[in-house]
Amino acid sequence: MNNKGMKKNGDKQNSIGRSVLGLSPLFLLLLPNFFPSLFSPLSRAYPRLFSEWNAPKPMHLNLLEPALRRRVTPDHVDDDDEIATKLWSPLPDQGWTPCPHSSNISPKQSRGYIQVFLDGGLNQQRMGICDAVAVAKILNATLVIPHLEVNPVWQDSSSFADIFDVDHFINILNEEISIVRELPTEYSWSTREYYATGIRATRIKTAPVHASPLWYTENVIPVIKSYGIAAIAPFSHRLAFDNLPSDIQRLRCKVNFQALAFVPHIKLLAESLVSRLRDPSSRNREREHINLQKNRGVGKYVVLHLRFDKDMAAHSACDFGGGEAEKRALAKYRQVIWQGRVVNSQFTDDELRTQGRCPLTPEEIGLLLAALGFDNNTQLYLASHKVYGGEARISALRKLFPLLEDKRSLLSAEERSRIDGKASLSAAVDYHVSMQSDIFISASPGNMHNALLGHRAYKNLKTIRPNMVLLGKLFLNKSMEWSDFKQAVVDGHKNRHGQIRLRKEKQSIYTYPVPDCMCKS
Repeated sequence: MNNKGMKKNGDKQNSIGRSVLGLSPLFLLLLPNFFPSLFSPLSRAYPRLFSEWNAPKPMHLNLLEPALRRRVTPDHVDDDDEIATKLWSPLPDQGWTPCPHSSNISPKQSRGYIQVFLDGGLNQQRMGICDAVAVAKILNATLVIPHLEVNPVWQDSSSFADIFDVDHFINILNEEISIVRELPTEYSWSTREYYATGIRATRIKTAPVHASPLWYTENVIPVIKSYGIAAIAPFSHRLAFDNLPSDIQRLRCKVNFQALAFVPHIKLLAESLVSRLRDPSSRNREREHINLQKNRGVGKYVVLHLRFDKDMAAHSACDFGGGEAEKRALAKYRQVIWQGRVVNSQFTDDELRTQGRCPLTPEEIGLLLAALGFDNNTQLYLASHKVYGGEARISALRKLFPLLEDKRSLLSAEERSRIDGKASLSAAVDYHVSMQSDIFISASPGNMHNALLGHRAYKNLKTIRPNMVLLGKLFLNKSMEWSDFKQAVVDGHKNRHGQIRLRKEKQSIYTYPVPDCMCKS
């Protein structure tokens, strides 16, 4: 071969090499689609493959190392034992009980039909459903089973009937309002697609946030009178919490705490999880070094709602220990998604933590639980859709609490297939498991935290509310001793274990059900 031919062949090989190198990033991006199990939040393979590139380091080694050395099963009673015993004790009677509902008044002749279109996740939609029933009562209208929008974050298209028991919903409320599954034939044109293709006279788009009953009577009743139907969208947070008649408030409570029941197969799946959490000895043969018999919480479990996805991490504008690469990635995500509208980014990390505005990382929530008195025999259930950083981020929490479980570890592949790819159904399972738990704790405020805080208060169940301001300041102190940290945490959470708090003006009735939903016993 002459020099010219050799050069041509060499150029061709170099070109192929450059093409292969150019395809490498694409290959890495597509790899999770071909091998999803390697990238699941609790996958054991995940850290070995990728997290070492930019694995988040422990942020609080001064606390983590002594926390890991804490005693597992003390042989004598001391202050730590008394604290732990109180942790597992149920809440005493606090003098409040659910108010009776005036369900003996049949609905009047309906004026027409009301439709609502609800966005957000499961718990935001849940609150919207309660408000929709209240608005239908205020307007004396027939409610069409609410339409749940496709969630833009999780891309979940689950309908009301996929999540909630429609028959139960209608039967519980049939003496309060009229509810139909579908519109009569003459109104079948009134669909979500119909309202998405143009301006429609029957659509109400101007409902203000926390609107009063008077706004609805003045603005919606005329539409119903003219057309026989009104569709309200958007509808999230479109009814005030204050200055409403007590019967309307109690109706909202009745919907939230009685009428909204999950479909049977969701409850059955959730009960399977509860059963396996209550009896860990049947599935922890490989963990025989854990002395379950001496565990003060044997047969009990804690649900940890670990709200730590990428969306939340970016929006908080806090530093989570992932180094400069993580900071740049979150800043870019924040800019693309919110285009500079994140006010928190104007503050330094220290300022945000001092103000209690940084969500707790898995490491930090683990340290909180350890300081409160939970030992590493504690059965911990992780209620979370996806954890930003995967197993590398969870590793410190797992070291502190080896009996850490979630749906992936407790359910079979066949069981998981019933909810895979359906964030609302997955959240419904976690909600039911959380309501059955001995203790519930959330790593940061959010819709699920708020919904469960209220529902568990209604049932007088123990719920630990992290003191975010206190913890932010404690975690900034890198020289604090474990004993001092533990004492500060215990002292700062004495009245944050589910004690009843009266709802204040503008606060949600679904988060604080007293005194609107509950009466003095």
